Amino acid sequence: MTMRLPDWIRTQCREDQHETKLILRKHRITTVCEEARCPNRGECFSKPTATFMILGQQCTRNCGFCSVDSSTPGPPDEDEPENVALAAEEMRLKYVVITSVTRDDLADGGAGHFAKTISAVGRRLPGAKIEVLTPDFQGDSAALRTVLKAGPDVFNHNVETVERLYPHVRPQAVFRRSLTMLREAKTISPDILTKSGFMLGLGEDQDEVLELLKELRHAGCDVITIGQYLRPTRNNLPVVEYLHPEVFAYLRVKALGMGFTYVASGPLVRSSMNAAEMYNPAPGPQRLAL
Repeated sequence: MTMRLPDWIRTQCREDQHETKLILRKHRITTVCEEARCPNRGECFSKPTATFMILGQQCTRNCGFCSVDSSTPGPPDEDEPENVALAAEEMRLKYVVITSVTRDDLADGGAGHFAKTISAVGRRLPGAKIEVLTPDFQGDSAALRTVLKAGPDVFNHNVETVERLYPHVRPQAVFRRSLTMLREAKTISPDILTKSGFMLGLGEDQDEVLELLKELRHAGCDVITIGQYLRPTRNNLPVVEYLHPEVFAYLRVKALGMGFTYVASGPLVRSSMNAAEMYNPAPGPQRLAL
């Protein structure tokens, strides 16, 4: 039986997002906001902001929590890097987030395409900050270096859940490989901000979550996002538990105490939602020094 959504999960529909959708369609842009059925897409599109998803709409992996289509993808669109840059320019973005499906079928996992997109956005919007949210590139250090050499301001790679649940939630991923990616990113580019995120409500316990935070911090992760897992379709994993906002508030305090420079923790927090806030946070104990 499907659990009823608690009141703190419900979102309001925003009507003022039409212009953003027109820009995205004009430039043939895919967003993870739409493909992953993010509950915040109305709010983000109305600002406007969006997380650009490159390398197609088909993913070579089949994670239990994700609604992105899992099938054989086509070749990368050579025009996509410039189209993303044009859309970002037309939206007058000051902070651009670029993610992708996982492309295990490509020799470099799509790292070269990431680099081209970063460069194209940088040319069109030289004053904008650029965050990349990448797959694990199957642990390929050369692919990671290709992305970092293009000069993003933030490197994000989500661990998604605690290690114990990986075989169930992310059967084609490896928890330790993801931690190594974050550690290597900081080693290769010491000045870059490293970021990760995970979901609650998949069957983890609090001790596992605290241990996960410790491991991420030990890997050099600077910024962390913690949100509630919401089942995007009936084909995805069911929600085991809806965590009360107080749990997220508690974890935020614990994470800040571990040394993370910025923590976003709440039921509707998503990896890229309000991502620019870490550069201009509200006054308080998590102001980020740049």
